[in-house]
Amino acid sequence: MGIGTWSWGNQFVWGYDESMDPELSSVFNAAVDAGVNLFDTADSYGTGNGLDGRSEVLIGTFLRQCPSAKVDGVNVATKFAAYPWRITRKSVVNAARESCERLGKESVELGQLHWSTGNYQPLQERALWGGIADAYDLGLIKAVGLSNYGPKQLRKIHAYMSERGVPIATLQVQYHLLSRFPELNGTRETCDELGIRTIAYSPLALGLLTGKYSTENPPPGLRGFAYKDVLPPLPGLLDCMRAIGRERGKTLPQIAINWCLCKDTTPIPGAKTMRQLEDNLGALGWRLSEGEVAELDAAAEKVGKSTSQNIFQTA
Repeated sequence: MGIGTWSWGNQFVWGYDESMDPELSSVFNAAVDAGVNLFDTADSYGTGNGLDGRSEVLIGTFLRQCPSAKVDGVNVATKFAAYPWRITRKSVVNAARESCERLGKESVELGQLHWSTGNYQPLQERALWGGIADAYDLGLIKAVGLSNYGPKQLRKIHAYMSERGVPIATLQVQYHLLSRFPELNGTRETCDELGIRTIAYSPLALGLLTGKYSTENPPPGLRGFAYKDVLPPLPGLLDCMRAIGRERGKTLPQIAINWCLCKDTTPIPGAKTMRQLEDNLGALGWRLSEGEVAELDAAAEKVGKSTSQNIFQTA
């Protein structure tokens, strides 16, 4: 399991302000000390109002200040946004250099294309592919990853990277009990065939699988609007999760994250507070049985509604 840091520095969605930094530092230190060695960020996490790249800046600061001896084993994964102005290979290389500077690292362990432009700007897509391969060849990133690619586009970029002699290490997709499309559209099968590790982002479905929300108490902001159709049938799945949790002495988030682990993915739940981190860590060190996973799968199917996918997710 890793930790996703979308909320670190993000004002618009997560209400970040700098007063949160001390607790975020404590969360980072405790996670590292507990053995978490993957932190996922992006150059677009924490932008606007002078906070450009804030998530990367925070991680760089926390890395330097972390008192744990385990900090030397931490891997940082960052993502390079397919901004409209990134239309050349050099622009992606420059993005990798800027991320390294914000993180205070000579090289980032995993550099990922944040999304594909194949749906709307295929010419830019080739520049993105070439640029991240160049960043790998230059040693700015130690491994290449992708995000929000479906099996069709994944095979295309895999063929290109194979010609360049650049391996693809990971694919990051939305993958949780309310978003099982990677199992159903061939994404997992393709990853397994090509030797690409699957990273599951939003394993708690942006809070829907924590039990905090309902039709009477929807998520705030855009999440409440986006998930209004999922909330009415959600209680059946949550009841199933609670029943399994009671038997095992586990919380809803721990059941949801462990389900991702049982699907042989690397989940990256977020954690803004020590309480959230401690809950996440409780998902480790045990496994749901095959029968429990099947029971959860069946309950998820009965919901009949999937959370909305990233608008840049390709086929």
